Amino acid sequence: MSKKKISVYTPCFNEEDNIEYCYSTIKNLFINSLKDYDYEHIFGDNCSEDKTLVKLKEISSKDKNVKVISYSRNFGAFQSLYNGAISATGDAIICISADLQDPPEIIPKMVEKWENGFDVVYGKKIAREESFIMQNIRKFYYKIVKKFSYIDIPENVGEFCLINKKVQNAIKLFDDYYPYLRGMIANCGFKRAYVEYTWKKRKFGKSTGSTYILIDNAINGLISFSNIPMRICLFVGAIISTISVCFSIYSFFVALLLPKAAQPGISLLIVAIFFFFGITLFFLGVVGEYISAIHSQVRKKPLVIINEKINFD
Repeated sequence: MSKKKISVYTPCFNEEDNIEYCYSTIKNLFINSLKDYDYEHIFGDNCSEDKTLVKLKEISSKDKNVKVISYSRNFGAFQSLYNGAISATGDAIICISADLQDPPEIIPKMVEKWENGFDVVYGKKIAREESFIMQNIRKFYYKIVKKFSYIDIPENVGEFCLINKKVQNAIKLFDDYYPYLRGMIANCGFKRAYVEYTWKKRKFGKSTGSTYILIDNAINGLISFSNIPMRICLFVGAIISTISVCFSIYSFFVALLLPKAAQPGISLLIVAIFFFFGITLFFLGVVGEYISAIHSQVRKKPLVIINEKINFD
């Protein structure tokens, strides 16, 4: 009887300090805890500027279980993750970052739950080895996404999860220029379970994720599976309009009945102009995010462009 195959996908960008450690850790996992399974370890290089690709080529030349996808430029982590998830050939697919802040030692537990009939097994963060401020910002964001999405996106989970072939086939049906993988997986439904863990500090190298990238990813998560930003604009706009109308009626009757009390207020006028102008710009910015998403989707740009594949049949 042939063994089941598990695919592990690792996106990379300037991770030369982590590649060998990540590779050896996953390999030892399948030599010991998961020896009853075949596996492939796919690395997706986002056009790294260091020696990441060189090291990946060296490793893949010695180990045929290691496959490499080299992209023509840095298309972004979300695009790389999605392409890796649909390129995998295993019966189960696991996404894990090269820095191993998501601990690979819980993968056997994820596989066990998969064997017990679960289609999606999430790694759920119960603690984080990071600053108090960042912990609470992330918790707040997860709560906002869960509360206002029109699908059930679990809290404190990311792309570190296991999905089976059925879920992989389902996410292939999406046609999204900026794929929000955790939202896509949640949107598919299916039977799911969780394995709790502590998100660790980096052992090697520096994170390549900037504040802008984090904000960009957060906005993408909100607008991909939620219309709440547009609804907030609608309600706030309606409230402000109502207040303005009421104030206008009030000013009219004051000027009509108490002409001496109706003093011209230049300061009030200036404050009101700047306030409503700011509100207008804010609303235009929110609408612009949706228009930008529609614009990019309609133009049908390629999700990724692959420069080279190694050890793929």
